[in-house]
Formats: sequence, C-alpha cells, structure tokens
Amino acid sequence: MEEWTQKEMETLYQQIQVKASHDAEFRKNLLTDANKTIEKLAGKALPDGCAIKVIEQDPNYASTLVIPDLVSDELDENALDKAAGGISFVLVVSACAAAFAVGPCPADACAGKLGFK
Repeated sequence: MEEWTQKEMETLYQQIQVKASHDAEFRKNLLTDANKTIEKLAGKALPDGCAIKVIEQDPNYASTLVIPDLVSDELDENALDKAAGGISFVLVVSACAAAFAVGPCPADACAGKLGFK
C-alpha cells in the first residue's frame, strides 16, 4: 500500500485540475479510468481502497455539488471513523473547478461570479 500525505494529495489535486483544463486527452482518460490516469500522473499507486470518480461540470449549471454520506444518529464518532475507512475524493473536471486551485475563472458561471474566493 502506498502512503500519501495530505500535502501530496492536495498537490496532486491541483495538478489534475490544471492538466484537465488544458489537455483534452488527459481529460478523456480521467473520465474513462480515473485511478489509472491519476496514478500515471502521480508516478505511484493511490492508497488501497481509494476509488476516484470523475465527473464533468455541466455547462447548464453554475456548480456541481457533491453531498456527503447520510449520517445516522445511531453511530458514535468511533463507529463513523471505522465505517469511513478510506479516502473520499471527488474530482469535478471543469475550468471553474480549476479556478479554485489556480486563480480566477474566465467562465461567466463560476465560483468567482458566485462570490466564492
């Protein structure tokens, strides 16, 4: 199992965002096989149990939101930690998403236009 630091994951996420906003082939590969494509970019395997789903931003909407798992009041903190057991990582491929990581978004309907900094 490969070990990853939080900093490595954040850096990789930024690299993916930038590359996906400029490289059509990379973008296509992300949508086809995200884990394989990301591991190739990173130069090492993702942590065990890390399954990544990549979706494209729909141009008809200003944003794509990923809601968290439903949490039951019946589980305590320790049970939640055991149930989570892995890394949650959602990658939305869009120019707007790249703006969060690298700077202002040139699109009309992006986080910058919605007042997010």
